[in-house]
Amino acid sequence: MSTSNKTLVIKVGGALLQCEMGTDRLMGTLAKMIARGQKIILVHGGGCIVDEQLTANGMETEKLDGLRVTPAEQVPVIVGALAGTANKLLQAAAIKAGISAIGMSLADGDIVTAKIKDKKLGFVGEVSPKSATYLEFIFSQAWLPIVSSIAIDGSGQQLNVNADQAATVLAKLVDGQLVLLSDVSGVLDGKGKLIKSLNRAQVAELTHIGVIEKGMKVKVEAALEVAELMGQPVQVASWRSAEQLLALSNGQSVGTQIQPN
Repeated sequence: MSTSNKTLVIKVGGALLQCEMGTDRLMGTLAKMIARGQKIILVHGGGCIVDEQLTANGMETEKLDGLRVTPAEQVPVIVGALAGTANKLLQAAAIKAGISAIGMSLADGDIVTAKIKDKKLGFVGEVSPKSATYLEFIFSQAWLPIVSSIAIDGSGQQLNVNADQAATVLAKLVDGQLVLLSDVSGVLDGKGKLIKSLNRAQVAELTHIGVIEKGMKVKVEAALEVAELMGQPVQVASWRSAEQLLALSNGQSVGTQIQPN
């Protein structure tokens, strides 16, 4: 699979932000890809930084169905952690690797529309694609957009958006190829061997026998949803693996391909 003409939307999890070597290695790979003309959008979460900041402010973390509940008093802390600290850590690593980077959020340049997802979750946002003009301008300059998952709705309310959902929406906006990078190399079978490709029926079977569980179950289900929505495979791979990053930079498939059927 060649990704050269497709924009790559790469989503990284918060764990990357706690591993300087992993961040440097990823940015080194992205620098090579951008130099070859590959368009990339880097989308990030930052749950670990959010948790640290909430604790420092004497606040509790509450989750409902895997989504962070965001009460009004936590909004400034979460926005600061994601759009501030996490975003600038990644931007600093990009600049260190020689990349011209734009640190931004979902609220910038009219790229999405946002609304409150569910009153029960507080100020958690749901976003839809709107305009790719700003991103196209960034690409025309060969810059790397580094996007935090903070959005603002029409009434000016800041909203916390799930980073997987944010990456999905941006992939739809630019008709891109979605890659979910975490600290695991993909889906492994019972013997610890990488499974190259999975569809919904195979995922259900492996979940049933307990091979896919916990964090990977959440990630695979998110990837399946995106694959089916966009009618193309989603890659689940690792920022820890130099081999996977090299393959990614050469436009090859990496990790586990989650198939749309």
